Amino acid sequence: MLRSLQLRDYVIVADARIPFGSGFTVLTGETGAGKSILIDALGLALGDRADARMVREGAARADICAEFATTPALDQRLATLDLTGDPGTLLLRRVVEADGRSRALVNGQPTTVAQLKEIGAALVDIHGQHESQRLLGSASQRQLIDRHGSLEAKVGAVAEAFARWQESRRVLDDARGGSRERQLRIDRLQAEITEIEGLQLAEGEWTAICDEQSRLAHARELVEGAQQAAEALARGDRTLSDSLRGLQSSLRPLAAIDPALRPALELVDSAQIQIDEVASMLSGYADRVDLDPSRLAEVESRVSAIHGAARRLRVAPEALPGHLLAARTELEALGGEGDLATLEGRASQAEADYLALARALSAARRKVATRFAAGVSKLIDRLAMPKAQLVVDVRESAPTASGVDAIEFAIAAHAGATARPIARFASGGELSRIGLAIATLAAADQPVPTLIFDEADAGIGGTVANVIGELMQRLGHERQVLCVTHLPQVASRADHHLLVARDAPGRGAGPVGRIEVLTADERVDEVARMLGAGKTSKAHAEEMLAVATRS
Repeated sequence: MLRSLQLRDYVIVADARIPFGSGFTVLTGETGAGKSILIDALGLALGDRADARMVREGAARADICAEFATTPALDQRLATLDLTGDPGTLLLRRVVEADGRSRALVNGQPTTVAQLKEIGAALVDIHGQHESQRLLGSASQRQLIDRHGSLEAKVGAVAEAFARWQESRRVLDDARGGSRERQLRIDRLQAEITEIEGLQLAEGEWTAICDEQSRLAHARELVEGAQQAAEALARGDRTLSDSLRGLQSSLRPLAAIDPALRPALELVDSAQIQIDEVASMLSGYADRVDLDPSRLAEVESRVSAIHGAARRLRVAPEALPGHLLAARTELEALGGEGDLATLEGRASQAEADYLALARALSAARRKVATRFAAGVSKLIDRLAMPKAQLVVDVRESAPTASGVDAIEFAIAAHAGATARPIARFASGGELSRIGLAIATLAAADQPVPTLIFDEADAGIGGTVANVIGELMQRLGHERQVLCVTHLPQVASRADHHLLVARDAPGRGAGPVGRIEVLTADERVDEVARMLGAGKTSKAHAEEMLAVATRS
C-alpha cells in the first residue's frame, strides 16, 4: 500500500508531502490545475522515463520519494536484490537533474531503472485515461484474457516451444537449401573431430606425458645429481654423515656430565638419522631412473602430435577434450550427424510439441473468455447499457509465439443480436464505459495492493457516474484505490479526498502547484464546486456525501 508521496521541485510543485490511507482516495481540482501530476510523479518513482521538463523551472533537480508498506513476497525479492530497508517499509526515490539525467534508489541504495520497474509492478497498477483506446488492440485484449485466467505460465511455455520449432525449421531449411556456409562449417567440424578423436587422448594425459618427457630428457643429469648428493651425504669419503658421527662422539660424554647438552645431542642424533634416510632415498632414485632413449623418442613423438593438433586448431593442448565436446555439440545442432530425414523428424516433433501446448492454451482461453465476457456484461449493464453484452471471440489463427488464437472483443446490442467489434460499435462515451467495466474487472486479477485510475471515467456523466462511484467505493473495500476524477458522484464516494490547485504566480515566477488533504467541510465545498454554480449545490453536495457515508 502507498503510504506517502513526497515531491520537491517537480513540474509546478515546490515542496509537498501527501499522506495516503487505505480504501478509496480521489484527486480533484480545477481544469488545468494538474490533477495528474501526482500520478505522473508516482509513475516516475516506479520507473517511468525521466525528462528534464519534470524539473521545476529554476530548480537544480526534482526529487520524488514514495513510501510503501511491503508484502512478504516483495520483502523476499528485495532481500534477493540486497535492497532491504526497515521492516515492513519500502522507499522508492527518483532524482532528476535539470539536464535530464536521473538516479534511482530503493531504500536509500542505488539501483537500476529496470529493477525499479520490477519492484513497482508488484506494488501499483495504473489505468490511464486512454485505457479504453488501448482496449481496441488485439494484443491488449489477448493479454486481458490471459491475465484474467492466470494463463501467463502457459503462454510462456507456448512461446518457448514456438522458438524451438522455428529454430528446427531454420536448420532444416538451411539443410534443404544446401547452404554453402553451413556445409563448410560442417566439413570443418567433422575434420576437427576426426583429428582429435584420432589422438585418443586419455583424461589428464597431456600433463602426465609432459612430466614424463621432462624426466626422460634429463634422465642422465638426474641420475648423476642424485648419486653425487648421496655420496656427499653418506656414501663417499668424508661425508656429512661421518662428520655428524664424530660430532656425536664428542657430545655424548659431555652430555653425560651436563644434562643441559642432551637436547643438542638429540638434535644431532636426529640429523644423523635423516641424513642417512635422504642418502638412501637418493640412491634408490638413481637406481630407478630409466635411461631409455627409445621411450624418450616415443614420448616426444606423442607430445609433438598433441601439440601439433592443438596448434592447428588454435587451442591449448589441455583444452582439446573440451574443444572436441563443443565441436560435437555444434555439429549435432547443424544436423551434420544426420540426414534430411532426421532434421525433418526433429522439426515435425517440435511442431507437434508446440501445437499441443498452443491448443491446450486455446482451450483454456475459451473457458476464460466466457467467464470474462459474463463479468464485463454485468458491469456494463449497470453503466446504462442494460441490453448490451460483451462477446469475446476466440478463433483460430496462424501460429505465433502467443499461440494459435486471434481474440476480439465485440458488443452485441442485445441478446441474439449480431456482435460487432467494439471499435465499430461504441461511441466515445460507450467506449469509455466499456473500458471502465473491463478495467474494473481486470483490476481484481491484479495481485498488486494499489490500483490507480487516472481519469478513466472521462466522457462519462449523468446517472452512470453514480454507478462508477459505487464501483470504486466497493473496490476500495478490497484494495487501496486512487482515482483522478472530474465527477462529483465519484468524488463523494471516496474515503479520502485530495485537492490539486494551482496558485497565481508571483512576479517573475511560474505557477505554483498546491496539494491539500481536505477536511469534511472542505470536501463539501469541493464537491459543490464540481456540481456547478447554484444555491443548491452545497446542499446537494452535503446530501451526496451523507449517502456515500451510509453506503
